Amino acid sequence: MTEFQRLYTGRLWSVLAWDQLTALWQRVDPAAGWYLLAVGVAPAPTHAAAPASVSACIERIDALLRAEHHESYCGIVYADDLENPCLIKIYDPNKLGSSCGSSKNPPLPGWIMSRLPPDGILAAGPVPENRKRWWQGLLGDS
Repeated sequence: MTEFQRLYTGRLWSVLAWDQLTALWQRVDPAAGWYLLAVGVAPAPTHAAAPASVSACIERIDALLRAEHHESYCGIVYADDLENPCLIKIYDPNKLGSSCGSSKNPPLPGWIMSRLPPDGILAAGPVPENRKRWWQGLLGDS
């Protein structure tokens, strides 16, 4: 098992409230070497994203979550450490099952932000074309 896989399958903390999500994003240093992965859309990145791409990703994913997750709480973002995250799993609000892992086959996250190179993540099913285009438009060829 790789270091990324241990982190990915390890204990994660839920971001329950929208203000907690805002605080989490403020703790993410875009220049800290983040790998950005849209699960099932493209192969795992082999290099960290540029700081501008990380900032754009945070801004766009935050807007998407707030627009499409029609709940008074967040509850679909998880991090290994809420104060100094190295891994953030973000679930697609339009593809939720039981993201807390209480089911036998919890859904995969829609997006992963990691300070370790991601590996071993496979898509559980087809990714809608609109999500693929959204992600590709966000990152371009970076």
